[in-house]
Amino acid sequence: MSVQDTPVPRALIPERKMMYYLFLLGFFAIFSTTISKNPVLPLFSQAIGADSTVIGLIAAFSPLAGILFSFPVGVISDRIGRKRLLVASGVVFLIAPVLYLFITAPVWLIPVRFFHGMATAILGPVISAVIAERFPDTKGEMLGQYASATLIGRTLAPLAGGAIITCFVMYPGLLPYRLVYVAAALAAVPVFVMTLLYTEKQSLPLNTLPFSVFRESFITFFSNRRLRGTAFVDMASYFAFGAVETFLPLYLFSLGIGAFQTGIIFAAQVLVIAGTKPFFGRIADRVDKRIQIVAGLAITGGAVAAISLAASFTQFFLVSAVFGIGMSLSTVATSAYVADVAKKEQIGASMGALSSIMDIGQSGGPLATGIIVTAIGYAAGFFASCALALVVCIIFILSVRGSSAEGQKETDQTI
Repeated sequence: MSVQDTPVPRALIPERKMMYYLFLLGFFAIFSTTISKNPVLPLFSQAIGADSTVIGLIAAFSPLAGILFSFPVGVISDRIGRKRLLVASGVVFLIAPVLYLFITAPVWLIPVRFFHGMATAILGPVISAVIAERFPDTKGEMLGQYASATLIGRTLAPLAGGAIITCFVMYPGLLPYRLVYVAAALAAVPVFVMTLLYTEKQSLPLNTLPFSVFRESFITFFSNRRLRGTAFVDMASYFAFGAVETFLPLYLFSLGIGAFQTGIIFAAQVLVIAGTKPFFGRIADRVDKRIQIVAGLAITGGAVAAISLAASFTQFFLVSAVFGIGMSLSTVATSAYVADVAKKEQIGASMGALSSIMDIGQSGGPLATGIIVTAIGYAAGFFASCALALVVCIIFILSVRGSSAEGQKETDQTI
């Protein structure tokens, strides 16, 4: 029998195509949403008359959609299938960038940002559930590779958006900003097409869901100590991420470190996360994910605390890279661990709950850190993220004690 006639490779071809399909979908989706906000959103908001307070309010409404919708979306996808939700997200991805073209007053950016945030609020948990289902034995690695694909889009988008604004900066009015949103809409076209072309292994009927379904899924997730503890880890991780993303540039500026060097420091973080997530995902498929989660969160917390101890560009560069390693190590394992613990028919709901709590952390990080920085200073603000990470490490260790078999038994017994 020749290699071409071997049934195993032929069986793997559809799943390999699905893998590349998901990576491309994630890349274009995150590129489209990121180019819509970084760096164009604050510049566009200011150009149409928004002050600093309104700009902050506008920025807050996108993650709010994730907090509100990720969990319900996950529940719905478990009941009616993933494809319908993917198509819904594709529609939002396609329509939202066009809406910016008609905005002339800052107040209209608030509902548009909320609507645009629904795109990733839907896509995130649904794609995670798809990966967990289609790649049960290598889900950690696949989740890591998918995250890297989205990070590439997240990295290239600000460069593309900045280049468009720079090239057309001499043109009058809002044209440079509107061209960025045209680019976002064009990037969303393949997202919409790919969601339409997605095929499910099993088609589910479209039924009306009673409120009790959401209540039961909510109770099932949060009454399971393992799922609850893992969600707290993501909350603490992204609390730190939001704090660093918001206040590290200001801290660096106060120390006399310029914008170009600050960009290099953050680029190191993104590149480390993108480059290591597939590797750490592969490790998560082979070792006890609980150990990896604790190690990653501890490294994340330690790196944030070390920010206030750094004094030079090189030191900040190293701290940022270590922070990226910690984020990559823990967050790729949390999704895989949730997929291990959750009931098969509730993977979407569990991924949605994880995503909602992650968004709470990412939104709460800048808010809480800002209050602390204003009252006490940067060192205390960064240390708060470290303290939260260490507390959550302890909570997680206590929550996941016992064997994996016991965890699965607990899940099966949860109402």
